[in-house]
Amino acid sequence: MITRRELLRIGAGLTLCGHALPCLPAVTRGSLLILGGTGFIGPHLTAEALRQGWRVTHFNRGRHTGAASGVETLIGDRNGSLEALRGRSWDVVIDDTGFVPKFVQHSAALLSPAVGHYLFISSVSVYASFARPNDEDSPTGQLSDPNIEQVTGSTYGPMKALCEAYTLKAFPKRCAIVRPGYIVGPLDPTDRFTYWPVRASRGGEMLAPGTPRDPIQVIDVRDLAAWLMRLAASRATGCYNAVSPPRAQSMGELIVASRSASPASGTRVTWVPEDFLAKQWKPDDLDLPPWAPTRGDSAGFALTDTRRAQRAGLTCRPLAATVHDTLAWFQSLPAERQARLHAGLDPKREADTLRAWHASA
Repeated sequence: MITRRELLRIGAGLTLCGHALPCLPAVTRGSLLILGGTGFIGPHLTAEALRQGWRVTHFNRGRHTGAASGVETLIGDRNGSLEALRGRSWDVVIDDTGFVPKFVQHSAALLSPAVGHYLFISSVSVYASFARPNDEDSPTGQLSDPNIEQVTGSTYGPMKALCEAYTLKAFPKRCAIVRPGYIVGPLDPTDRFTYWPVRASRGGEMLAPGTPRDPIQVIDVRDLAAWLMRLAASRATGCYNAVSPPRAQSMGELIVASRSASPASGTRVTWVPEDFLAKQWKPDDLDLPPWAPTRGDSAGFALTDTRRAQRAGLTCRPLAATVHDTLAWFQSLPAERQARLHAGLDPKREADTLRAWHASA
C-alpha cells in the first residue's frame, strides 16, 4: 500500500503531463502553512512543497499519522481551537479544509496580520446554476443562514462561496481563490473517479452512461498540487477554475483508458443513453461522476471555462496516465478496502439496467 509517508518521501518522482517534473534547486522558497495536510490533497501538496524547498507546517486535529520528516505539525481544530496558530507567521497559507464559513472567517481573521499570502481551495460547486457553462464571474450560490455548519448537497456550494467571501475580506489583494472540479488520482478517498478503472478491471458487461462524446472535466491531484505551489511562489491573486479545459476530455476517453489499463479483463462496454437512464432511475441516481447529464440543470457542468487558469500555468496530464496510476494505487490497498467501493454503480443495479436496456432494443 502506498502510504502518505511514502508519498511524501517520493514526492520528487511526481509527474506532470506524463513527464518527470524538472528538478528545482534546493533553495528555501519560504514558509508555508497548510490548513489540513493529511487528507487527499494535503500529502501531494506537501510532497511538492518539500521538493521545491519550502518550510512546511501542518495545522490539523492530529488524527492521521505519517507526516514527512521535517514537517512541523500544529494540533488544533478550526472549530474554536486555534491557539496553536497564535504568535506565529508564515509567508503563504494554503487552506484545503475550509468548508464551514464561520470557521473560515475566524481562522482567516486570526492569520491575516501574520500571513503574507493566502490560497483558498474552493470548488466549482459555488456556481448558482449549471444549466449553462460558468466562468469565474458567473453568479454563485447564496446561503439563507450564514451560520450553517451542516454540509449537504444543497449547502456545500453556497457554503464554499461564503468561505471565499470571508477569505477575500481578510486578505484583500493578497489571496487566490482556486475552484477545482472533480479532483482525482492516487489517495482519492471518494472512489468517484476510481470506480471506472476498477470496474473495467473486473470484467463482464459494463454500463457506460450517455455517449462516448459526452464531456467530462477532472483535475489530477498531482497537477493541482504542482500548480498550487506555482501560484504560491508567484503570489498570484484572483479566482481560477481548476479543471481540464472544456471538451478536452470525454466519457469515451475515460472508458477506453479504463479498459486499456486492464487489457486481460475482457470487459465489454454497453453505452446506455441518458434518456433511458432517466426513466429507469431516480434523479439523484443519475449522478455518476465525472459524468453528468448533458441536458437540463447540469448541461453546462462539464463545460466550465478554464482559460484564466491555463494562462496562469495550469496543465493537465493525459487522462490515461491518471487512470493507470489510480488503478495501480487502488490495487495496492488492503483486500477489504478494495472490496468496498465508496461510489459508482451497485452491481445489481448495473445488471438490472443493462437487462432492461437490452429488452427495450
